[in-house]
Amino acid sequence: MVNETRTARQQLVNPLAGPRERYRQQIRAEVQEHAWKQLAEAGASGLSLKAIAKQMGITAPALYRYFASRDDLLTELILSAYRDLAHRVEATTVTGGTPRDRLTAIGTVIREWARDNRHRYLLLYGTPVPGYTAPAEATDLARRIFAPVQDAFSHDPDETLHRSLTFWTRVHGVISLEVAGHFTGMPFDPAQLFASEVLSTLTDLP
Repeated sequence: MVNETRTARQQLVNPLAGPRERYRQQIRAEVQEHAWKQLAEAGASGLSLKAIAKQMGITAPALYRYFASRDDLLTELILSAYRDLAHRVEATTVTGGTPRDRLTAIGTVIREWARDNRHRYLLLYGTPVPGYTAPAEATDLARRIFAPVQDAFSHDPDETLHRSLTFWTRVHGVISLEVAGHFTGMPFDPAQLFASEVLSTLTDLP
């Protein structure tokens, strides 16, 4: 978790920005580090700007200059997570390969990302936050993640959406249960179950 948040902070601060803007970016990045820790401990419902301000040693009104509300901070966390996952998925498809190869790679990278970024994954694909509505940009990023799956099934126009959704639900079904800890103590290998579920959706693919 420490390495995960440190990397996130580095990505959020532009070293070429002016001193004032760089300081603003550093504060926002530090706020997000504390927010991820809160999510790990108490879930999205436990996210509190006042608690973060106290941990950082500043007043809540001062913190509101960087994030206007809890939902504003939550949006930034969601968009950051989506961008990272979208980049990972798109990077797996640039090298070409058969549809079977691409889908296997997509499923694998999503599972690896989820296991390495458990709280980010659960924020995106876990229980919705009551009263929160994600912005249109989040939907656009989610589509970027799903688009390579549809492209891989595009050889079958009449069944593209159905097969894409079947792949998507099986991938996320296994990942969600694994990341949430529901397989703990069970005498089997989640990796083998995941591979089997992915394979079952790839019949007749080249």
